[in-house]
Amino acid sequence: MLTKRIIPCLDVRDGRVVKGQKFEDIHDVSDPVELAAYYNREGADELVFYDITASAEGRKLFTEILTRVAAENSLPFMVGGGISELSDFERVLACGADKVSINSGAIKNPGLIGEAAKKYGDKRVVLSMDISRVDGRFIIFGRGARDNTGIDAVEWAKRGEAAGACELVVNSIDTDGVRKGFDLDMLKAITDAVNIPVIASGGAGNMEHFLELFCKVPRVDAGLAASIFHFREVRIADLKKYLVENGIPVRM
Repeated sequence: MLTKRIIPCLDVRDGRVVKGQKFEDIHDVSDPVELAAYYNREGADELVFYDITASAEGRKLFTEILTRVAAENSLPFMVGGGISELSDFERVLACGADKVSINSGAIKNPGLIGEAAKKYGDKRVVLSMDISRVDGRFIIFGRGARDNTGIDAVEWAKRGEAAGACELVVNSIDTDGVRKGFDLDMLKAITDAVNIPVIASGGAGNMEHFLELFCKVPRVDAGLAASIFHFREVRIADLKKYLVENGIPVRM
């Protein structure tokens, strides 16, 4: 069995890491470079940075912060937010990012996934999906969970894989920041439909939720969380030890 990854997510707004609940009620947390250095010491497997208002505001995402993170941090990291054309991939990768996450840009232009994968390599392009239940269906939302696209999430995941995405970040809007556990039904539906790695996001509140995730949806490759790591309610080293003790392989 492949080792499971533990990934902190750093949502960035106006140069600061912030966190909210269900994409609302946003609060300041920390400096992103300092927080990245902390996770480097803590034993995170990689980092995810999202500029959470870039798409909604129609602007380019931060780059100075990314350059500093790459210079001061040895962890691989992925970046998303405001990625809408090939030049955005170029700009982010030039800052030192290992992978680029596309969400609203792919909804607007699905061909961008394949174009980017062809130009920059199929290990660089990640499809991020913000999903909520609508009338009993899993539906894709765009622009930071503001727009109901009407797109079926399972079909969108299949299209993303076929287009060349190397990985999916699957985020549940319904459980985001609630800390009552990952949306296991949604994650199972997605992982059953694709063969590429899936990162589960939204809902982690304790170590038990990660164990439940990896046991009940074994095809999930990684668990992503923010608040419980940022506020040090769960230390990554402790989480990994707990998972190993319960039969889940992780990189120590």
